[in-house]
Amino acid sequence: MALSACGLAGPARRAYRWLLDTQRPDGSWPRTTGGPGTASPDEVADHAAESHHAAYVAVGVWHEFLVTGDRGFVASMWPTVRRATDWVLALQTPRGEVAWERDSAGRPGEFALLSGCASILHGLRCATALAELTSEPQPDWELAAVQLGHVLASHPEAFAEKSRFAMDWYYPVLSGALRGAAAAHRIDGGWDTFVVAGLGSRCVSDEPWVTVAETCELVLALDACDRHEQARELFRGIGAQRHEDGSYWTGWQYVNGAHFPDERSSWTAAAVVLAADALTGFSGGAAIFRDAPADAPSPADPEACGCDSARV
Repeated sequence: MALSACGLAGPARRAYRWLLDTQRPDGSWPRTTGGPGTASPDEVADHAAESHHAAYVAVGVWHEFLVTGDRGFVASMWPTVRRATDWVLALQTPRGEVAWERDSAGRPGEFALLSGCASILHGLRCATALAELTSEPQPDWELAAVQLGHVLASHPEAFAEKSRFAMDWYYPVLSGALRGAAAAHRIDGGWDTFVVAGLGSRCVSDEPWVTVAETCELVLALDACDRHEQARELFRGIGAQRHEDGSYWTGWQYVNGAHFPDERSSWTAAAVVLAADALTGFSGGAAIFRDAPADAPSPADPEACGCDSARV
């Protein structure tokens, strides 16, 4: 997505081609391909698959369309998106949350992750938009998204306890599960816990460690709920982590005064690009998070999540 936003069309399309070529018949991708201990970059290191990984291909394809307007690209990727989305929704519980993985033996994970499900919600919304664009509407996907959005907004008990992670704080806003007063309440409620003035967002609440990617995702969440000046101020703080070659350090341990880990990751740089685009609008995909539709507070199936329909 960052490559495309910057006009690097060739490298971006090669990345999508890799996704198309490596998708498994069931619609998923291995959790890890390549890396330490593998003989080649194409060797699968971990055969398990994560639901939010598979769902996010739809976000990328929709973003590429927003940037380029290329319907031919969408047509070429649509079967990949459809298989991935169906694979994800096979892991959705009747209540609405989505199990976080299917392990290497094919067993579904025993719990759901709030941040992962928020990411899946955005993926479902983008997949639905792609379905409309290809004239293959998927009403079941829409209902699944409504139910998931409701669970994210109203049923914290559906998710594993991971509240020490900043992502669990801002992802419901980033994904569109929360907007308006509910989004403001959530952002304000966690601000003093996670944000270090002048530095950015902590990755976890109990460590003196700010990370650039989490900070940039928080910028995107703030921009998505119209807190633009707050988003710009937060974004200015990451300049201290910029290397002279244009890359960014992954994180900063501000008690020890050291970069941690000692790396400048490509995904961190990509988060910076997407945040900068949201704030300045240099690509057609700048509003992909801002324009995520907020879900209605009512569930698609009140009985499934234990809600009395008269109350929701």
